[in-house]
Amino acid sequence: MIVDVHSHCHQPGHWGHEHEDHWQGAYGGDPYPVVTPESVDEVMGEAGIDVAIVFGLAASQAGVRTPNAFTADFIQRMKTPAIGFCALDPLDANWREQVEEAIELGMRGVKLYPVLSLFDPLDPEFDDFYRMLSANGMVALWHMGATPSPIGRLAVSQPLVIDEVARRHPDLTQVMAHMGHPWQRDTNVVLRKNRRVFADVSGVPSRQMDAYLALVNAQEWNTVPKLLFGSDYPLWTPAEAISRLRGIARLRAGDLPHVREETVESIIQQDALALLELEDPRA
Repeated sequence: MIVDVHSHCHQPGHWGHEHEDHWQGAYGGDPYPVVTPESVDEVMGEAGIDVAIVFGLAASQAGVRTPNAFTADFIQRMKTPAIGFCALDPLDANWREQVEEAIELGMRGVKLYPVLSLFDPLDPEFDDFYRMLSANGMVALWHMGATPSPIGRLAVSQPLVIDEVARRHPDLTQVMAHMGHPWQRDTNVVLRKNRRVFADVSGVPSRQMDAYLALVNAQEWNTVPKLLFGSDYPLWTPAEAISRLRGIARLRAGDLPHVREETVESIIQQDALALLELEDPRA
């Protein structure tokens, strides 16, 4: 079984002006593409994806918002078995109502974006938020790492932040997206010590040297079993993401350790649903 734990359904209009002002230049100058249930089904089918986790974005101060109802409707119109995560900014005064709505809509997790939302995950004011997610079996999937946006706050987007959240809330299931790029080594040491913290590899193989070091470090720290496949569609299709990952296993640097083929294949085939304790939508 192949699970894509990181695919997006948000539309150009959900970005407000953020993508046009701050992201377009960093990603080749093209407008953000229109994603449809049909386009997701096509790319998931092409790559043999069995289950997709799908979500949008939310960062209120940046004017970014994907409504819960939009994501729920999007997934209903997909043929690919899918699990919806809501996109939420816990700085919103009505965050509790948003979580309740997401649960009513059948969503099983929350996509969080502190680097753009500008909230500090370590602030004790969010402990009630984490407790509510944990009590309802909701997964917290964090954008961790870099952003091209000059308004972004990198200090709240580093993997060691998640270590402290996990210390205070050890039963909260958390996923660090992109292996926390470019701080993947930090991600590996956080994964090693926290039982309910995982990372996805979405976007990681787009920078070969970083990916090479990240996955070699995962082998050496024995964290490969906690790495989940994600495509970051529509930035990359799942087929492109799988091909790029396999390409990292072909890299060699003299006598230095290399990324083993079985490492890459185990990530692609990782049983993410079991690890995240999510019900299989095909059942």
